[in-house]
Amino acid sequence: MKLLKRHWMIAGIVVVAIGVFAAFQFKSNDKAQYFTVKADRGDIHEVVEATGTINAVTTVQVGSQVSGTISRLYADFNSRVKKGQVVAQIDPPLFEGTLLQAKADLANARANLIAAQANLEKARATAIQTRADYVRTAGLAKEGVMSQQQLDLAKANADTADAAVSAAQAQVVQAAAQVQQKEAAVKVAQTNLDYTTIHAPIDGTVIARNVDVGQTVAASLQAPTLFTIAQDLTKMQVYASTDESDVGMIRTGQVVTFKVDAYPKDNFTGQVSQVRMNATTVQNVVTYNTIIDFDNPEMKLFPGMTAYITIPVANAKGVLRVANGALRYKPDMTADQIRALYQKYGLISSAQGQGQTASNEGPNAGGASGKQYRAKAQGAEGGGGDSGQQRTPRVDVAVVWKLRPDKTLEPVRIRTGITDHTITEVAQVLKGQLNEGDELVTGAMTATSGTRPPSMGGTTPRR
Repeated sequence: MKLLKRHWMIAGIVVVAIGVFAAFQFKSNDKAQYFTVKADRGDIHEVVEATGTINAVTTVQVGSQVSGTISRLYADFNSRVKKGQVVAQIDPPLFEGTLLQAKADLANARANLIAAQANLEKARATAIQTRADYVRTAGLAKEGVMSQQQLDLAKANADTADAAVSAAQAQVVQAAAQVQQKEAAVKVAQTNLDYTTIHAPIDGTVIARNVDVGQTVAASLQAPTLFTIAQDLTKMQVYASTDESDVGMIRTGQVVTFKVDAYPKDNFTGQVSQVRMNATTVQNVVTYNTIIDFDNPEMKLFPGMTAYITIPVANAKGVLRVANGALRYKPDMTADQIRALYQKYGLISSAQGQGQTASNEGPNAGGASGKQYRAKAQGAEGGGGDSGQQRTPRVDVAVVWKLRPDKTLEPVRIRTGITDHTITEVAQVLKGQLNEGDELVTGAMTATSGTRPPSMGGTTPRR
């Protein structure tokens, strides 16, 4: 009995010990555990990323101005053609018949013109004869040999002959006009016949063929496209769709790199030649076409390929850098606690802290996710960096949280510079101290309140 009682006492002591140990363990776990990254020095390359389509510099759609049936094709996909080379033939018999009919009408019109000219000469001769008879009759009438009636008849004949001359002259003009009309009809028929033979308008490569032999093309409403010819595939362009917020950083002459799915391991280089002002709006997103010229000597890249473009717009060398997750972190504290830390480390004065909450205090009360404001860059470059491109004059002010050796947090207000959307340049430390190697908090975890992992997504605020 005593042995059993002793066993129960030992078991009770063990249970109490376990309870005390668990209580201390959970109490110790209530302390936040922080995820941190170190501030370091290095280079930052800010880029604009976009997608675009590869196109030939000059692309011509070869069509037909006449309707008919394709009788022969002299070019196919990927065929190299020269300017003036025959690439297709439309069946010509109908157009040849039209031309023959037009030529026959022209010959008839010319014959009518000759007949009209002969009639004119005849009328002129008749007019001369009747005018001479009238003159003789008038002289005899004065001497009393001819009667007045005979004189009037001679005058009427002379006037009639003159009118016939005028009518014959009009017929000649009409016949000449008909000849010109028939000549024009012959030219139209000849032109239509010539259009049945399709020629290449430029030197280039056939990248599309839209017809087959025996197919009927109808050109009644619009010219059908038979071929698409790219002039020179060794010099091509990329039409990149760039966001309206990025076009201000893109300059003509900038060297860019891009990739294509066909050659994922290869980097291709081009140069910005133009930013077109014609805006495209899709679902309230405004984009502009940036034209990038590049050489394609091996003809590895084809028209229509999708290009993934990277345009470097700014570089900073040997600058102090912080992870973007540190800019987004906001400590899990009350507004009064944050305000107290701001006062302790000089981010706000005690006078400013009176009656003021951390939620409305200045810029970025709790990291980049807090309130933001824009500030003009004084002295612009800051941070000791060497900018390869002109810096944007507007920068952000943010607060990062430094983990001290005693595991407490210290806020530091900084002015940010350029970013590659993973790390950001510290252009200037405004309040507090931030040095290379300092631990910056990106997330926290506690046993009671669950986990708050480091920020892995999101986007840093734009300058």
